[in-house]
Parts: sequence; C-alpha cells; structure tokens
Amino acid sequence: MANNENAELEELIRNATGGASAGNAAAPTSIPADSDDEAVSFDITTLVLVARRSLLWIMLLLVLGGTASWLYLRYTKPIYKSSSLLKIDERNEGSALGLAGQMVPAVADKTHNSKLAGEVELIKSNIIYRRLKDSLALDVNYYVQGTVLESELYGNSPFKVIYKVQDNNAYNRRFELKFIDAKRVRIEYNEQGRPQIVESALGTNMKLPGLTMLQVVPTTYLTPEALEESYHFTIQDDISVNKYLDKNLSVEIVNPEANTIGISFNDFNAVKAQDIVNKIDSVYLEEKLASKKEATRQMMQFLDKVIEKNGKSLEQAEKKLQNFAETTGTYDAKSEITTITTKLEKLDEERTKLQEKAVLLDQIAQMAEQERLTRDEYQTVQQSIPALAMLEDPMLTDQLNELNSLQWRLRQISRSYTDKTEVVQSKQAEINFTRTTIKKLLQQNQRLLQASLNKLNAQYNQLTGVLGSLPGRVTEQERLKRPLDLFGKSVTELMDKQVEFGIEQAGATADFKILSPASPPAAPISPNRLLVYAIGLIGGLVLGLGLIAVRYFMHNTVTNVRELERSTKASVLGIIPTYDKEKMEVSRLVVDKNPKSAISESIRSIRTNLDFISSSKKKRLISVTSTISGEGKTFVTVNLGGIIALSGQKVIILDLDMRKPKVNLAFGAENIKGVSTILIERHGIKECIQQTSIESMQFISAGPTPPNPSELILSAQFDKMIEELFLTYDVILIDTPPVGLVTDGILIMRKADIPLYIVRAGYSSKAFLKNINRLIRSNNFTRMCTILNDAQSGGGYGYGYGYGYGYGYGAYGQGYYEEPATKELTFGQKLKKFFT
Repeated sequence: MANNENAELEELIRNATGGASAGNAAAPTSIPADSDDEAVSFDITTLVLVARRSLLWIMLLLVLGGTASWLYLRYTKPIYKSSSLLKIDERNEGSALGLAGQMVPAVADKTHNSKLAGEVELIKSNIIYRRLKDSLALDVNYYVQGTVLESELYGNSPFKVIYKVQDNNAYNRRFELKFIDAKRVRIEYNEQGRPQIVESALGTNMKLPGLTMLQVVPTTYLTPEALEESYHFTIQDDISVNKYLDKNLSVEIVNPEANTIGISFNDFNAVKAQDIVNKIDSVYLEEKLASKKEATRQMMQFLDKVIEKNGKSLEQAEKKLQNFAETTGTYDAKSEITTITTKLEKLDEERTKLQEKAVLLDQIAQMAEQERLTRDEYQTVQQSIPALAMLEDPMLTDQLNELNSLQWRLRQISRSYTDKTEVVQSKQAEINFTRTTIKKLLQQNQRLLQASLNKLNAQYNQLTGVLGSLPGRVTEQERLKRPLDLFGKSVTELMDKQVEFGIEQAGATADFKILSPASPPAAPISPNRLLVYAIGLIGGLVLGLGLIAVRYFMHNTVTNVRELERSTKASVLGIIPTYDKEKMEVSRLVVDKNPKSAISESIRSIRTNLDFISSSKKKRLISVTSTISGEGKTFVTVNLGGIIALSGQKVIILDLDMRKPKVNLAFGAENIKGVSTILIERHGIKECIQQTSIESMQFISAGPTPPNPSELILSAQFDKMIEELFLTYDVILIDTPPVGLVTDGILIMRKADIPLYIVRAGYSSKAFLKNINRLIRSNNFTRMCTILNDAQSGGGYGYGYGYGYGYGYGAYGQGYYEEPATKELTFGQKLKKFFT
C-alpha cells in the first residue's frame, strides 16, 4: 500500500479494536491514549540511512552549484582596478622667500586637513573631468561581440568614428557596425522602433539622424580577421561620461599624517583603467601648476599697481625738488635752523606714518569689499605694504583673517551647493557680518588717526611759524626732500618684492609627488573565482543538508529493527528480508522452493525464537496480524507454517480474514467452503481441509464472507473447532484481519498462545508502533512479538547467514537469491548497494 494510503488510515489507527459491540463487527474499537509513549528522539541510524540514500542528490546539488558558479563566471564581465598613490607636498615657496606669516598650530592642523579634503574634491571635480575628457577619447566607446560576452575595444579598435552632433537624441544610441569588405561598412540602428541600415565607404561622410557628420575611419588594427567580427559603438554625452567617471573613480585620503591620497578606477578593461588613473595624475599636475601660476600672476599684478602709483608720486616729488633747485639755486640748509628742522622732521615723519596708516586703511577697506580675495592675495597685500605693522590693531587683523577664511570656505562650499542653499547663504551672512565689523573698526581707526593728525598738524604749524622767520627757500627745500625720500624708499622695497615673486613664478612646481603610478592590474577584483566557486559548492552542500533534514523529518515509516525495538514494548522475534526473486501479485509459499535462501534462513530463525517462547512439543495456537492490509501477514503466515512443517511438526493454517481472504490464493486453491461454513455447521472440518505442497502442512480457507465475522469468532463453535484441530495438528497458524481496521484480529489474539504482529519496513507508519503498545497494555498481551518484514539490505538490519550462500543485488533489481559467498560484487552492484 502506498504512503498516501497510510496517511488516510492514521485516523483509524488511533481507534484500535477490542471494545466494539458484537452487533457491529466491522466497527473499530477505541483504545485509551498511551500516556507512556516515548517522546520523539533523534535517530542516528535513520539519519545515516537517509543520508546514504541522499548522497546522489547531494552530489547532484554540488555539481549544480559548481555549474552555476561556472555559468556565473562565464557570463559575468571581470572588473579590473588600477590605482596610484600621491603625496601632497606642503612646501610653501612664499615661506622660503619670507612672504608667509606664522600660523597658530590649531589653525595649521585644521588648514592641513581642509587642504587634503580640498585636494580630494578637486580631483573629483568637473575641472579635472573636463581636462580628462580633452586628453582621452572617452566620448566614443567601441565594442566587439564575442561568443558569449561583448568586449570593449579600447585603443585597439579597427576603426575610429569622427562625428558632429546636431541633436542630443543621437547620444547614447547603439550603432551596429559590420564590415562589408575592406573598404565599405554597414551601420544598423533603430529609429522610432524601426531598424535602419546605412552603407558607406570608409572615410566618407554619412548622414544619420541627429548627426551632421559621421565618418568611419580605419586604423592600423584593421586586419582580415577583424573584418569578420561584429562591432557596435555608442557616442556618449558629457553627462554620461561624468556618471561613468563618478561611478568608477575613487579618491581617498590614505594617511593624513603622511599627506597621501589614493586614486583608483574600476573598469571592465584593464588598460583603460590604468590610462584613466595615469591621465588623472597628469591633468591634476597641470591644474595645480596652472592654479599656482595664476595666483602668482595676480600677486604680480597687485605689486605692479602699487609700484606704479608710488612711482608716480616719487616722480612728482623729484620734479618739484628739481624745479625748486633750478629756480632758487639752493642745495643745502643753514646750520641755524638745524634744531627746528630736526623737530619738524620728526613731526613730519610721525605725520607721514599717520598718513601711511590712512592710505593703508583705505587699501584695507578696498580689500574687504572684494568678493573673491584669495589667501595668497591677502598675504600679498599684507606683506607688500610696509606700514601694515603700524596699524597696531590686533582685532582688525583677526577680523581680516576671519574674512579671508570665510571667503575660502564659501568658495569650497559653492563647488557642491548653489547660492540658494542654506549653507551658502549662512556663509554669506557671516561674511557680511565680518565686513560690517571691519568697516566699524576701520572707521574707529580713521577717527583716531584723524585726531592724531590734527594734533601733529597743530604742532607742525607752530614750528612752521617759528621757522617762518628763516629764509623761505631753506624751508621749501627741506619740505620737498621729505616726500622724495619717502616714496623712493617705498618703491625700492616694492621692486625687491616684485623680483622675489618673479623668481618664485619662474621656479613654480606642483606641490605633490606620484609615489606609486598606476600599473596594469594582473587579475580582476571581481568576480572572485575562488569565492564564487566556494559559494556555489557551499550552496549545493547546504541544499543537500537541507534535503537530508527534510527527508529525515518527513521519514514517517519504519525502516530498521532499531526503530522497532525502541518504539515498541513487544519483543522482536525476527527479520524477514525482501523477497525479489520473482514478482508476486499475491503471497506465495517460497521456502519449499529456496530452502537455502536468506529468506528461508530468516524464517528458520523466527521458528527457533518461537521454540524459546514455548516448547516445540506443546500444542500451539499462533495468530498473525498487522495494522493494515499490505504489511505481509499472509506471506509470513504461509512461509512460517511451511518452515515449521519442514521441521517435522504438523501445521494447519486458518484464514480468518473472512472479509478479504488470501490464504487460498497463496496456495492457488478455491474458497468455496472454509472457516465460515464450519462455524455455521454447514461443513465439517475434514471437508474443508486442503493440502499444500508440504505433506505435513494443510490449510482451511476463509470460506464465503459472512455478514457477522466477529460473532462467529466469539461463538462456541470456534473454540470447538480449535480443540478438534489440536487433536491432529501440533501448530495452528491463524491469518487474522488487520487490527487497525476491524476487531476480529484482537478477538483471535486473545485466544492465541503467541500473537505475532507484522511490521513492514518502508511501508508501516511509525504511528502504527504506538498501536502495538496500546494493544499490549489494553489486552495484557505479554507474549506478543513483532516481526520486521520486507527489510532491505544495507540498512543496518543486522541479519546474515553463514551457510555458504548470501544475498545481494542482481542485474534486474534489488532482492535475495542464492549466490556463492566467495563471489565478488561488481562495481555497479557495490555502488548501488552503498546508496541504498
């Protein structure tokens, strides 16, 4: 019976027979629940059996996992990574020339970190991308179709595309290209969902939608073999190229202490990845040099303006002194006015310093109003004005530094945000606030300066009045010399600074070094072949283990004698192996045909065990039952009777399964009369006895099916029939109905000396074993024994016989047959036996 039939009968199994009314013989009787049933426990034997039977599936899953990994690697493009390492050099040319001021350590650390972060953003900015696209041809991608995957032809394409785009829809479109011959090509593309084909000679202009010009030019890689391949190309716009660079470019600060930055790029083409990284290094160098030269140029422009302004003032002072000398002929002051002149000079110097402060304050006011004043510009202004130290206002200096810092931050933020964003507007507000503060400080300094000037002017006017009595020419001469000396000194200092900046510009170098240039990657970073294969094999193994677990937990049938012994309180009388020498539609007597087979030896072992339970000389009534039909009770009854009969005892078999008689079929006899007709006294016992192929064994068939089998078994006529049979026979074997379906079997088991319960391996549900325990407890069947039927070899059943014959696997299926013990199994037989 199939497993689904077992499932259908499990409800009936819970209602074991034994308490039904006599009026309804077919109704099952409820058995009390077995409170002593053992809890489900881990069965290592069953697990090993399930694992052995699942080995082929596990091997198949491992092969499938390896195959899936191979297919993944076969159809996945490898990704290559090329990288370089840069070191930012913090050497400052301005510091070497004495042009840079000292910086507070905390501010220096913050500036240092900001500089590295700024360099990272510069490398990933559109400035570098634009220079990169101008240096490398990233706007057109060329591909060749392989057996499975397409490959990009970078630097080795057999053709080159020259184009002019009129409509942006022409970008990112796929153009298929096929060489007709060495001088002509055919291009295919889709236009509004319809395929279009254009043929043209190499080097000639083709008109395609959205393109004013498209030329296919051959390269040195155009070989006869290349003419046979299929190609396609795409024209990328700036947005697509930028996305491609953003996606694959990685710029990171490797070590802030060492000022090192790592640049890496991922691509399906190893050469392309290397070229892009090297080109980024090159364009970054160019950008840094250009930025440094631009800063120096702005410094030089500022110095030129200041020198030009002071030079004009010096020229005017020289002309005035020259005119005075030519007019008056005076070249030296008189000794009489030395003291007064000295005082006037001191006052004039102080007044000049104050005037220089005023000029400086005006210049600072102009600088504060500038929107984009760089740090280098501010340092240039600060160092180019000799009187800057004369301000003696640290608060103003701090505010100027703060203004410069805020402007730098605003410039950095503007690279990532628009002017309408909150962070930009916040920085602009801070800048405006700082400018307002500077203006207030400037106004305050100007007021103080004006007060000092007024005081000096008063003193100066007083001394001038005293000096007025002296010759006016001497006074005029001295007055004209003072601005001449002042502007001469200022122009000289500014020209020295101009020469220094010129030297710096001439020796401008990039402030970074390439510690490790990009090299061609030897192996792809993805996919990792070992990892992919490991995942595939582990996945197959996990699925295999899951299959074992599922099959183990779904394994609900008895498979070995250990399960039977552990789950039942009845003794295991023996094991009957699978009989597969011939295919039988009904149970047959086989022990007389194969007396030395494994199945005959196993039943002999059962007969021996029966002798231990009861004396072989005593008259014995043995009942054979099972839970449901199909577990082999008729087969066991017939062959057990045959083995007992062959030992010299007289045996008779009674078929009391009157609803579904099978004993007569086992012997190929009729079922016209039998037990049912004896019990209703229609026939006598001798009339119903039939002979078998074994002389000392007879049987009585069930006879016609009565409407009340249970009542007939309970009648006195049944006991009388048994007593009469014992006068002639030593052993009475009764084939009873299945106790899981009807009550007849239990009624007979109560009368039997030895009740036998048949469990079929691989067929009987484990739930059936609980039914045996209920029967033993409810009916006090102390001598009940179980027999494991249809046990297959290789499952750990523990049976074997040493009579020179064995059992194994034949070419036509699994079964038992006579075979010399010394004969070796073939490899196929061993393999099949191992996995069974």
